[in-house]
Amino acid sequence: MFRRLEKIRGPGFSHLESAPPARLRRAIVSPAVPARLKPTAPIAPTAILVGDPGRSLLLAQELLEQPKMSNHARGLWGYGGRTAAGEELTIQATGMGGPSAAIVLADLAELGVKRAVRIGTCTAFGPAARAGELLLVEAALGGGGSAASFGVEPGAVVRPDADLQRRLARALGPDGRPATVASLDTMPSAAQPVAGAAAADMQTLALLARAVELGIAAAAVLIAAEAEAGEPLEGDDLERAAATAGKAAASALSNPQV
Repeated sequence: MFRRLEKIRGPGFSHLESAPPARLRRAIVSPAVPARLKPTAPIAPTAILVGDPGRSLLLAQELLEQPKMSNHARGLWGYGGRTAAGEELTIQATGMGGPSAAIVLADLAELGVKRAVRIGTCTAFGPAARAGELLLVEAALGGGGSAASFGVEPGAVVRPDADLQRRLARALGPDGRPATVASLDTMPSAAQPVAGAAAADMQTLALLARAVELGIAAAAVLIAAEAEAGEPLEGDDLERAAATAGKAAASALSNPQV
């Protein structure tokens, strides 16, 4: 990740900028600046959300033609720019866990985000699961105590925006497998499956539930980074899976009238 960061700051990536001088910020920051994110570039109405700041950098390089850093406050790296299709897109890290992700989403709502896709990792359950597969979330199951803070009782589900999920399913094609995913307050383990769920993560339910409250259309695709059988997905293999998910998310978010 640090090699990648050094690379984007080199002469070939001079368009990828960090925060400008304070005197310039008023010209580019939304008049209503949230409490946590401190954007230094415009925020698009569509966003890809990732937990890992390094993954936000990876997807910015993969999906945006001239990415610019839009946030580095609290270590939550964010980038903005245009896709190859000419669509404005923000890619924002949310940190680890549901509460952090929900707070970041609320800040993005203040900045005008209307549609978002989460790309994250999960632990897949069952002997047929394999590391590296992409799971299209069709329902997020409340599996932790924090679910109640989002109005979701344990065992209840929250579903993604139907239209955005359909678009994401089309964009993923055979690369995506529909799945119900449980969201926990602790790191999930393949050795401890959750009844009714094909996989588990730590933030999809929080994002989907908060998105409903905020009036944001949201969906999610998760990378199975661990499974019951086989080695965990790491390094280049994980980055390739993230890039595939990112391209599908960008396609699903583009041209919402189509």
